[in-house]
Amino acid sequence: MEVLRVFNNNVVLAKDGNSEVILTGRGLGFQAKPGQRIDERKVVKRFVPSDGRDPDHMAELLAGIPPEIIRLITEAMTKIGMAAQVERRPALVMALADHLTGAIRRINKGISVEYPLQAEVQSLYAREYDQAKKLVDVLNSYLRGQSFPRGEVVAFAMHLVNAGFTTGDLSRTYKITGVIQQMLAVIEQSYGVKLDQHSINVGRFITHLRYLFVRISQNKQLDREPQPIIDSIKQTYSDAMRCADKIAAVAALRLDAHLTEDEIAYLALHISRVTTDVMDEEHKKSDANRAEAGGTNVR
Repeated sequence: MEVLRVFNNNVVLAKDGNSEVILTGRGLGFQAKPGQRIDERKVVKRFVPSDGRDPDHMAELLAGIPPEIIRLITEAMTKIGMAAQVERRPALVMALADHLTGAIRRINKGISVEYPLQAEVQSLYAREYDQAKKLVDVLNSYLRGQSFPRGEVVAFAMHLVNAGFTTGDLSRTYKITGVIQQMLAVIEQSYGVKLDQHSINVGRFITHLRYLFVRISQNKQLDREPQPIIDSIKQTYSDAMRCADKIAAVAALRLDAHLTEDEIAYLALHISRVTTDVMDEEHKKSDANRAEAGGTNVR
């Protein structure tokens, strides 16, 4: 590997074959010059920019984070089974490391921050919340006589969620969390039901919404289904289509995104699945209550 650009004593941009990689290591960039061979014994971490991200910009951001923090976060991620993300998502590593730097500074100053949407994040993003909890537990084991407030779990979870949305904008991820809640409320109001956000089908619906938001951000909405299929969905799931139209209106108002006919139709399919299960369960409970009441009357 050869040096392409030196950012500081610990971060360099290098050429590895036909790829550009970001390398970190104590003293790796000290007196290094472009074209010089990399002393691979000094390399602690190697990051390969992905998703079309600019390597120079990422390396510059990385250079502003203490190397021991990078090491700390990558070790913690590896311990909880996120080694693949360490290698493939340098932007996520940097976001978590940057947040960790600020969190440690707040602990040292005795400052506590209350993060919003804890209940929503824990419910809507159960997998990321669980990963964040494990991450904070590992990081706490590294601290001497101190520990992160539990609220930091929400912040780390949101960074993990944000990586999935590929926008790089954490404020948008918080906004989308609120939009998901609003869309679920639309379904509940339209059908007069209460959704269990921990159920399998509601989880699938939330996952569908998350992929929808990614398609919106990438301008890749679904729009190639044959018209007879869309017409069949409209006819078969007319109630769900009316609800899907309301959700599409939420997307237009909150995200400035006008959903295609295909996207609305697939929303209707998911809405039908979610509400059918809920209403079937409510009917079973109602029948059971009537049967119990009938038995009581007999006595």
